[in-house]
Amino acid sequence: MDYAKSIFLFVLAGLCEIGGGYLIWLWLREGKGWELAVIGAVVLVLYGIIPTLQPSNFGRVYAAYGGIFIIMALVWGWQIDKIVPDRFEIIGAAIALIGVSIIMYWPRQ
Repeated sequence: MDYAKSIFLFVLAGLCEIGGGYLIWLWLREGKGWELAVIGAVVLVLYGIIPTLQPSNFGRVYAAYGGIFIIMALVWGWQIDKIVPDRFEIIGAAIALIGVSIIMYWPRQ
């Protein structure tokens, strides 16, 4: 599997997890309609399926995904909730991205 496809799958999984969770959040915390909860639940199920398309083992994929999730959650908060990440969040996200690169893409023998 090429890197671009793998990264695409990580981003797609992240959008499903964060987007589905956000819809549930809107339903429970913001009092929005139950329809959002149902859509959110379906999107969260898709999140559970997408990582299975990665070529590596469960532990490696989910460990690497954790770093991608950190970055995507900060971007989501910035774009949707209008909360700009501070320098410590950006530094932490950069460290997580380095970890993702090592965990997922470092050549193995």
